[in-house]
Amino acid sequence: MHFILNWLSRVLDLPPENLIKSISAIPISRKEEVADFQLCVDSLLENNNDHSRPDIQVQATRLAEKLKCDTVVSEISTGRGTVNFKINRELLTKTVLQQVINDGSKYGLKSELFSGLPQKKIVVEFSSPNVAKKFHVGHLRSTIIGNFIANLKEALGHQVTRINYLGDWGMQFGLLGTGFQLFGYEEKLQSNPLQHLFEVYVQVNKEAADDKNIGKSAHEFFQRLELGDTQALALWQKFRDLSIEEYVRIYKRLGVHFDEYSGESFYREKSQEVLKLLDSKGLLQKTVKGTAIVDLSGNGDPSSICTVMRSDGTSLYATRDLAAAIDRMDKYNFDTMIYVTDKGQTKHFQQVFQMLQIMGYDWAERCQHVPFGVVQGMKTRRGNVTFLEDVLNEIRSRMLQNMASIKTTKELENPQQTAERVGLAALIIQDFRGLLLSDYQFSWDRVFQSRGDTGVFLQYTHARLHSLEETFGCGYLNDFNTACLQDPQSVSILQHLLRFDEVLCRSSQDLQPRHIVSYLLTLSHLAAMAHKTLLIKDSPPEVAGARLHLFRAVRSVLANGMKLLGITPVTLTA
Repeated sequence: MHFILNWLSRVLDLPPENLIKSISAIPISRKEEVADFQLCVDSLLENNNDHSRPDIQVQATRLAEKLKCDTVVSEISTGRGTVNFKINRELLTKTVLQQVINDGSKYGLKSELFSGLPQKKIVVEFSSPNVAKKFHVGHLRSTIIGNFIANLKEALGHQVTRINYLGDWGMQFGLLGTGFQLFGYEEKLQSNPLQHLFEVYVQVNKEAADDKNIGKSAHEFFQRLELGDTQALALWQKFRDLSIEEYVRIYKRLGVHFDEYSGESFYREKSQEVLKLLDSKGLLQKTVKGTAIVDLSGNGDPSSICTVMRSDGTSLYATRDLAAAIDRMDKYNFDTMIYVTDKGQTKHFQQVFQMLQIMGYDWAERCQHVPFGVVQGMKTRRGNVTFLEDVLNEIRSRMLQNMASIKTTKELENPQQTAERVGLAALIIQDFRGLLLSDYQFSWDRVFQSRGDTGVFLQYTHARLHSLEETFGCGYLNDFNTACLQDPQSVSILQHLLRFDEVLCRSSQDLQPRHIVSYLLTLSHLAAMAHKTLLIKDSPPEVAGARLHLFRAVRSVLANGMKLLGITPVTLTA
């Protein structure tokens, strides 16, 4: 974008920063050839504070007449409220390809759109499964969405801390402690902790429904935990440590890591301080039942009442979240903290942020909840999904089956790993295609289609482009002749590559991955069409070299975008 920025800045005698928001690359069209950039006249005039401005279309025409073509701009036309520019084709080709190759993984991120962006400290809390409960599909969504947000913020140069806030405290541990004493086996716990704890949890819940004593001893066990009883804590610690070990292994398969495994348990004492603080500010009210509440409306509106303490004095989820937020501010002094959970928790976070505010913490406005919808119908062949690992194994086995029917698999050194990476891409793309807030119906068949807008198609395109480079790459990739890339298909690809920074900018503003997904799918479709017609084999060396440059640039941008989404690009050679 910088060459059109500099050109317009010179011609219009305006500083480039006044123009950045008014210029954009024009999305490609299947029907016709389009210009490369457009200048939005309306937003340009806004910058000039001219309130007596005449009709926008008249302004656009006037401006277009004033501007002259030269060695940079070869054509000037008007659209609806815009002036459109076609860049000298050889300049466009050379500039875009050189920039993609030179900037490498930073392509699009070095754009003027991000210049002057202050570096911030950002905390992202995501995944956050409950120890001993199902690692269900909601946690899977939180994991991949949170990972994407953290990747994007990191790529933009911010300092990101990834926190996994485990549900490792609360009444379920009373049940679990009691259950383990009744039905637990040490060797099963060691060999498959998540599975065994889950089985114990299910069984003890079933028994508790019929036997009041179990509920009573569960309550006692949790009280012992809250009071710091060493035996109860030792058992709890063992459950937690073994679960985390297992989680780390599963996250590794997902390509996800955390800087901190925190949990509700860290805040059992600090939540007592929160209660004292609420009380000292006169915000805590006792109910007839003996629980403590905060009335956020100030007039008893039942929907604005938040319970912060049980009648026996033990803390609740909301109290622990308040304590965690205060602690993180002390520890990280963040500029933004993002919570990634399902939309069912929207009200909970509104209340937590509101309570922080009335407790006098102005930084509460730096806290943000990114909610997402529910996935329906995710079943494996063995029935409903219990553990994330079941999903990963299912993905791998289905993908291996699909790959076995394609002959390329035989060349792979590690077909299991490739199958898992392609399968994960399929899962992530299906999840990220729509608005995060939307619920969607999960479908294995749709996930694994190799054609159309799927993750399999993205991976397949990347692998094909990579093998082109492997096959022909050696002798060609020094310099190239821009005149060999003037056909409509090459120009469409170059125009699409121009827009990558704008797409990154949109996703960084609304934290929605769908902009990047749709960009990469279009890029893959363009590349697949070009792969059929812009042949390298049997073309003159000059033409072959230029085309290889183009395909290499496409593969590079495709890989960059996929990595941001949390996808590891695959190649057909091990």
